[in-house]
Amino acid sequence: MGADKKHVVVLCGGRSAEHEVSLHSAASILTYLDPQKYRVSVIGIEKDGSVYSSRRLSEKIVFPQGRSFEILDGKHWLCQLAEIQGSVDMVFPVLHGPFGEDGTVQGALQLLNIPYVGAGVWGSAIGINKIHSKRLLLQAGVPVLPYVKTDRNQWTLDEKGVLDRVEVELRYPVFIKPANMGSSVGIGRSQNRRDLAAHIVEALRFDEFILIEKGIEAREIEVSVIGNWEPRASVAGEIVPSGEFYTYEAKYIDEDSQLLIPAPLSVSKMNEVRNLALRTYRALQLEGMARVDFLLEKESDQFWVNEPNTIPGFTDISMYPKLWEASGLSYTCLLDELIALGRERNERAQGLSVDR
Repeated sequence: MGADKKHVVVLCGGRSAEHEVSLHSAASILTYLDPQKYRVSVIGIEKDGSVYSSRRLSEKIVFPQGRSFEILDGKHWLCQLAEIQGSVDMVFPVLHGPFGEDGTVQGALQLLNIPYVGAGVWGSAIGINKIHSKRLLLQAGVPVLPYVKTDRNQWTLDEKGVLDRVEVELRYPVFIKPANMGSSVGIGRSQNRRDLAAHIVEALRFDEFILIEKGIEAREIEVSVIGNWEPRASVAGEIVPSGEFYTYEAKYIDEDSQLLIPAPLSVSKMNEVRNLALRTYRALQLEGMARVDFLLEKESDQFWVNEPNTIPGFTDISMYPKLWEASGLSYTCLLDELIALGRERNERAQGLSVDR
């Protein structure tokens, strides 16, 4: 079957604060890609945008024993792919956050006409942006929490005005989030004006645009979605964070947070949140995959969409593959289906006319 193996290139690392998470996700994907079906190459992107050497990447990723992977290095990743594009059947970008999950890599791959896993350029760009995705979800009638947006320029010119506006339109506690970041990087929970100012400064380290959102007492519920035109939703899971909320440390470092799969929900609430996940997916024109995160308000028992993740975590403890496993789709079969969906979308795009 060697000659029939599809050549899959895994892109990992990247120029974002979620770099290390990406490397962990890539290690799991490499473990579960079926060696009987795929010839696998790996390109690791350093935080400065250069390509990891084979030696350096081998120090950063624990490669599965007994498996053979080609580590592509020596050139910029885009030049490397352009040079071998005729032999590449699929790119699996597991690049969390900016410069990977935001449409930039997806656009480059489309210019090279190389199929890839996950959402397209538009869905990726909108999906990662917490401000624009909320606008579209509101227009589609999908519930999102009240929020205030600001940016580095507004904060520099009028700190007091920004703080006053938040306190008039929202009430404490509030959550401050970089607009284009995941894995809870740069997120703060503010109980007063002094905390709010400090958390805005911290969030602006990671993004020029930030979101300040109403804080509620809520359960954290997540649903995995897969598909192109006909997406389907997994069972929902619940995160019970070790601290006040699901921080980066709670997700990837400490072991005290709990994952409840399936989430302890009534049949009607389980159906409701799965339906909301599909509505979110369609409203944002997502394809391939996404994990949609919700807040279930304790007082009102209402679901609020927190955010979609178009390249969710793929580590052994990540919710996206674990929820599909609980829904009857193994990690290996999940990867097979994602690759097939990327191929189907690419073939569909090839059918579009370029002539008037």
